[in-house]
Amino acid sequence: MELALFDFDHTVTTCDTYGRFLRRVATPEQLARAWWKVGPWLLAYRLRIISAARIRARVTRLTFSERHADDIATLAAGFAREVLPEVMRPEMLEQIRWHKKQEHTVVIVSGSLDLYLRPWCEQLGLQLICNRLESQDGRLTGRYAGGDCGPRKVEHIRRQFDLSRYLRIHAYGDSYEDRPMLALAHERWYRGRPLK
Repeated sequence: MELALFDFDHTVTTCDTYGRFLRRVATPEQLARAWWKVGPWLLAYRLRIISAARIRARVTRLTFSERHADDIATLAAGFAREVLPEVMRPEMLEQIRWHKKQEHTVVIVSGSLDLYLRPWCEQLGLQLICNRLESQDGRLTGRYAGGDCGPRKVEHIRRQFDLSRYLRIHAYGDSYEDRPMLALAHERWYRGRPLK
C-alpha cells in the first residue's frame, strides 16, 4: 500500500486559489477597504515578516465574518466548477492520475477551503485534508473550525492515516509550510523537482 500527499495551491495549480476565492466572494465594501485593512499585512508577508498562517487568518476573518454560510457554499461550488479547471497544472493532474491507477491512496493536503476543494476532490476520487470555516446559527464566524491546518499538515495527516501501514509515501509541495509533510515521504517533490 502506498500514500501520495499533494499540496494544492502552486503545486497542483498554477496560482493561489484561496486568494482568488477570497476576491470572488468579498463584498464590494470589503474590496473597497481591502487595501487599508489587508495591504500592509500582504507587504509584511511578502517581506517574510509574518507567516502565511497569520495572513490567512486575517483575510479569512475580514472576508467571512457574519456572512451567510449557505451563500458562501453556493459561491464555492461555482468557483470549483468554473475556476479550478482553468488553473490546474496538466503534469500534476497526470501525476495524480498515475497514483490513482497504481491504486495508491491519494490525498490533497491544503491550507485552502473544503467548500471548493471537496467537490473537486470527490470528482477525482481523492481524499482531502484542509481548512473548514466555522459557523454558528447559519453564519460564518471568520475563523477556521479546529484551527488553521496549513502549518499543522503533518499533525492532520498522522491523525487521519497510520503511516506505518504504507510501504511507500510520496509527497509533493512548493512552500515552507510543506517541508514537514515532505519529510514524511520516501519520494519527495518540491516545486516539480525530486528531493534527495
